[in-house]
Amino acid sequence: MMKRSLLVFLTTFLISGFTTFGCAQVAGTVHRPTLTPQTSGTNQLLIAVSPVNAQVVWAAGTGGTFVVTTDGGNTWKSGVVPGAEKLQFRDVQGVSAQVAYLMSIGNYTENFRIYKTVDGGATWQEQFVNTLKNAFYDCMAFWTPDRGIAHSDSVNGVFPDLRTTDGTNWLSIADNMPPALPNEASFSSSGTCITTQGENNAWIATGGATISRILATRDGGNSWNAYDTPLNSSASAGGFSVAFRNGWDGIVGGGDLSTNDAAQAATSHDGGQTWQLTTTPPVGGTIFCLAYAIGSHLNAATNDAANDAKFLNAQTVVVTADTEPDFERGSAAWTPDEGQTWYRLPGVSGYWAVAFAEPSAGWFVGNNGQILKISF
Repeated sequence: MMKRSLLVFLTTFLISGFTTFGCAQVAGTVHRPTLTPQTSGTNQLLIAVSPVNAQVVWAAGTGGTFVVTTDGGNTWKSGVVPGAEKLQFRDVQGVSAQVAYLMSIGNYTENFRIYKTVDGGATWQEQFVNTLKNAFYDCMAFWTPDRGIAHSDSVNGVFPDLRTTDGTNWLSIADNMPPALPNEASFSSSGTCITTQGENNAWIATGGATISRILATRDGGNSWNAYDTPLNSSASAGGFSVAFRNGWDGIVGGGDLSTNDAAQAATSHDGGQTWQLTTTPPVGGTIFCLAYAIGSHLNAATNDAANDAKFLNAQTVVVTADTEPDFERGSAAWTPDEGQTWYRLPGVSGYWAVAFAEPSAGWFVGNNGQILKISF
């Protein structure tokens, strides 16, 4: 990680501040990340992105579109899933150059679907088609290539969530979920309203009700607890995006879609049981997506806080922000210390999602097929 030539290092723009560089902090300067536009091969809106490693990355969006690179983004291949041409893919999970999952939404009950490819996108198998009226599947996440979970807004006080243990069959775990608050729901947030970590940990961010909560499991979804967060919550507000860098330390971002000056973030250091607001992120609108620079792909995160020391930029987080009515005026920012200090990313707008394989290999995706590589 963090392999950079001397030329790139010397030409990196320096601005005033205080940052984590590797595992040490450098007083007086903050090393602005390198941003490199890439060509996706599509003009469709790209909503979600999932790096497998520094070379293999999957992304997906409107018009049933997916894109994949196997060379770090130097070239991208785009395609459309047959039968999904009128659907939006709100989430993608890359497993390898050959294997990936997609989650779709649409205007009808049966438009909420899960697809899988095992041949690099040449063909796709439809694994799940929703039949539950008023269900709205927002996001999915995986512990291993074959073990994952999909989360829906509540229906009649119940979260009709799904789980797969074989990478093929999706079964209801609604009976395992905590009771939902009135109107409690999640914001899809490019598939980041849920995150998994280690072998059995998962966290889900919610809003829509009078309290924004984190739903948490430590046994692979067999049992769950619900914890309150200090984020504002209402029909248009709450927690949008959540990430954990190990089993104890995490961050949640959100805000209120009804105002363009409401971004919030909070951190937890006890596995999600308690949360403290960070300093105010310097972005307009709502934090729509966030990611740790150490990566959130399968097998990337450590199991405990002590092991974080071996990772560079362990506390570095990048966020995208939504400014209604669309992302044309959206923005992005990053923090080297989980929200104590923040830095805007000038000129970075129109991006819906961000995710990392490692600090030197992250990707924004967004409007008109835009892809932007970000490297610390």
